[in-house]
Amino acid sequence: MSDKIWFRTGEATVFSSEGQGTDAMPEILIGHVEGPAGHAFANLMGQTEGHTRMFAIRACNQQVRPATLMVPKVTIKSSAYVNLLGGPVQSAVADAVLDSVIDGVLPRDQVNDLCIIAMIWIAPECATNPDLDRKDLYRTNYEAMKLAISRAMSNSPTIDELIANRHKIFHEMYDPETGESQW
Repeated sequence: MSDKIWFRTGEATVFSSEGQGTDAMPEILIGHVEGPAGHAFANLMGQTEGHTRMFAIRACNQQVRPATLMVPKVTIKSSAYVNLLGGPVQSAVADAVLDSVIDGVLPRDQVNDLCIIAMIWIAPECATNPDLDRKDLYRTNYEAMKLAISRAMSNSPTIDELIANRHKIFHEMYDPETGESQW
């Protein structure tokens, strides 16, 4: 068995198709169930009004391994939002986790010893959009989750990349020269 994975973090953003608003931006924690990640996972098991947490499952009776807990980043105010979280997004996250095991990014011999906490973003307006492309919502969440897992497991970006880009890359929601959003 390989060394224990105690605390790995990753994030990714994948943008939606034109006009969909289905951008995905998971922020994840991967770690051993006996360590800080496992303790955080267990502590998040309870429900809080407006923040429905759920396991990533591929289908009924098909919980993914490593156990993955999805935590919404925004307050859930409707059953339509819950249906998006518990439908295409839950499926996408579970498929990305399983495919990461299949691809060797997550170690197969540790799937029962690891857990993943995935903070998930779904734009609130998606729940009220009658023309929402649920396939695009799946796609963005699948791609972003796979990328976040890969980054967590490879400790990416490295500190050298961060230092090299310190004055070249800026947060999309903040322009340091004007103090305004760049969007």
